[in-house]
Formats: sequence, structure tokens, C-alpha cells
Amino acid sequence: MSRLPILIADDQRDVLEALRMMLKAEDMACVVVSDPETALAAVQRQHFACALLDLNYSRDTTSGAEGIELIQQLRTLEAQLPIVVMTAWGTIDLAVQAMRHGAADFIEKPWDNHRLLSILRNQIALGQAQRRVAQLDAENSYLRGDEAEGFIAQSKAMQPVLEMIRRVGPSDANILITGDNGTGKGVVAKHLHEASRRCHRPFIKVNMGGVPEHLFEAEMFGHVKGGFTDAKNDRVGRFEVADGGTLFLDEIGNIPRLQQPKLLRVLEDRELERVGSSRTLQVDVRVVSATNADLAALVNSGGFRKDLLFRLNTVEIRLPLLRERREDIAALTAHYLARFGERYGRPELRVAPSALRQLEGYHWPGNVRELGHLVERAVLMTTGTVIEDFALDPALPPIGILSSSASATASADAQTIEQAEEAMIRNALDRTSGNVLKAAGLLGLSRGALYRRLEKYGLRGD
Repeated sequence: MSRLPILIADDQRDVLEALRMMLKAEDMACVVVSDPETALAAVQRQHFACALLDLNYSRDTTSGAEGIELIQQLRTLEAQLPIVVMTAWGTIDLAVQAMRHGAADFIEKPWDNHRLLSILRNQIALGQAQRRVAQLDAENSYLRGDEAEGFIAQSKAMQPVLEMIRRVGPSDANILITGDNGTGKGVVAKHLHEASRRCHRPFIKVNMGGVPEHLFEAEMFGHVKGGFTDAKNDRVGRFEVADGGTLFLDEIGNIPRLQQPKLLRVLEDRELERVGSSRTLQVDVRVVSATNADLAALVNSGGFRKDLLFRLNTVEIRLPLLRERREDIAALTAHYLARFGERYGRPELRVAPSALRQLEGYHWPGNVRELGHLVERAVLMTTGTVIEDFALDPALPPIGILSSSASATASADAQTIEQAEEAMIRNALDRTSGNVLKAAGLLGLSRGALYRRLEKYGLRGD
């Protein structure tokens, strides 16, 4: 039972005292008031488990208008507050009118203690459940908003991806997401889940490359106690945990060949047995898979079952490389800067336009994931309030050498790259007063790797 008090409003002192004593005997706290104004003030000050309200407060008034107005005002202040009304002039019409305006139940005076306590307990329990649902909805909304904030897709190359999510997200179709490492396959999988009718159910991610072959069935389908040597307790598998929701199978190309028929069977029949059990369980799971592998080539080489591929890719969504969606780099940079600035207590940081041009000209072999790591490191390493140079990664030439054109970057010759590397090392040594260890940290190199470069370029450090 809730430890919040019950609000009681009645203009008769003997009624208030009788109710207070009755509830005290049931170990139920209450706050008693004698008029609507005081009741409203009380609700503005604190939360209540329930409200028990008289419908009439002025002498010789039997219309219930005061009580109904109070109900409406309380609903405005706290929509989830359960309200029970009571009146000595109880009629069906008046009770129905009160309930139309937000009362959950009613009782007549003089009341039956047993019935009144039963009504109050039921309404308190219902109020608790409603508040919990509201809390979960708020949490889900926050998580969805956070995910959506990270899903930036303003570029022309991302429009087909957005359109596909809009079209197939609400369905139960199995989706295969393909693309290079770091292109955001996991983010798209979460968006597909949030766009579906399963959005309030679990979203369970499994890295198929991280599941040992000998534990595949136990991890995916669960096991019972004694099902194998180390099975000391029952365990629910990933499919059961995701029941009613979405199961995201990342790196699906890494699933062992011998385990593929078992996965196929669950996808086709929506049935499974835990290891060591003969009991068949029904599961309702939507499967979203992702891979950076060429599954068609794996099928041709015998490494992946053709029928499993057909079952997984009812629809395929292909994600472009970051260098194919350069229009998104500025927005992605701003997103990561806000995220890591908050995480590391650097909300004042901003990126200089020249540094942003540097990012837009880079070829991004690590895609969006690499951009996120680079911005995080810049947030940690920048001493001022402006990130003027992202040359913390040896692969990134410093500003002034990099062309603002992506094609110029791609066609830079070996001499230019060596000049860029030497200039970057000189800059790091200057910033650290020649301290090799600190300079290596800025550059993302080991101390030994930096010493080799110092020797190569004839440079010295302390």
C-alpha cells in the first residue's frame, strides 16, 4: 500500500474526525481539510495517494456543483490523482455527473466502513499503477528522444534510408541492415524498433560474433537446470527475453554454419526448446540483423545458408559511408560535441570553422564511429574553449595543409603526407614543451612509435 496520505475534504468536523480515526486504525495516513480552497492548496504542496471529497460544502446546498468544480481543478493540478466522492444527497445522476468530470468512484453517507476501505484501497492501487505507467512512458520517450537526436540524416544519401524506415518500420518484417563498420547500423535498428508497434516491448541486442559456438543454443534459446554440465539453474534465452519486441542480431555473418539451421527453425516456426527441455515455447519476435560482410558471397562459398538469408532480409537497408554523406558531418559533430561536452564537463567548447572544414575534407575510413571518437578525444584534449585543430589522430593532417576538397585529400602524394605528419609532430612537441610522453598522448601514439618518427624527421624531444 502507498505510504502517501489520503486527502479528505468535508465541511463537517465530525465526519472528518470519524474518517481520520477509521483510517488511523488501518495504518493509513490522511490530511483533512474543510473547504475546496484548502484542498487545492494541499494538493499544490504535496502528493496524495487518493482524494476523498464531499460534493457539497455550503449550507443548504445539494447541487454538488462545488464538489464537481473541485474535481475539475484537482484534475488540472494532478491528472493521475484517484478521486472518490461522497455525499449525503447521493443520487445516481449526481454520481454519474461527478464521474464524468473525473471522479473514479463514489460512496453515500452514512458510509459502510468495509466498502469505503475497499474502494480506497482499490483506487490507491490503481493510482500507483497509473503513475508507474506514466513514469515508464516518460522514460521510453526520453530514450527515444536521445536515440533520435543521435540519428542525423539530412544528406541526400540518407534519404532512401529514412524513407525505408518510414515504410517498413511499422511492419513486422525482418530487416537486414548492411554497411561498413561504424556507419550506424545499430542506431538504425533501434529506430526500426521505435517505429514499430513493438516500441514499448524489449529491444534486445546480441553480438553474434561474441557468442561462443558451444554456447549458442543456451544463449539464444535458454536452458534448464541440468541441461548440460554447467547448467546449475534455469536460464531464459535471448529469444524469450525479446518476446513481443525486437531481437537485433548484430554481425549476423559471424554465426557458425552448424548453428544456422537452429536459428532458421525459430524464425520459420516461432518455436523453440530450451537446452535440456522437451517443452516447446512459442515466441513472437521481430528480427533485425546487421552485417558488414557480403552475405551473398558467403552463400556462394557455402559459409551461409541461402534459405536463412532469405528469411533475414525480407527487406534490406544499405547504409552509406560517411564520406558519401558529408552534408551530415557538421550536424554529427555538433551532436557529439554536445554529448561529450556534457559528459566531461566542457559545455563551453565549440568548433572553429577551419576545424570543421578539416573534418568535411577527411575520407573517414572509420565512418560515424570514428568521428565520434575523434570529437570525444578533442573534448578531452583541448585546453581552450575552441577546438581549432582535430589533428589528434595521426591520420588527420593539420589545418593549412589539408585541402577543403575531398578529392584533393584523396589524391595527396606521399611527400605531402610526410610533411603533414612532421608538422603535426612539431605542433604536438610545441604544445607540450617538448615532452615526448605528453606529445605521444596528444597524437594517439605510443611513446616508442613517436620516437621512431622523431628519428625519421630528425626531431628531438625531452
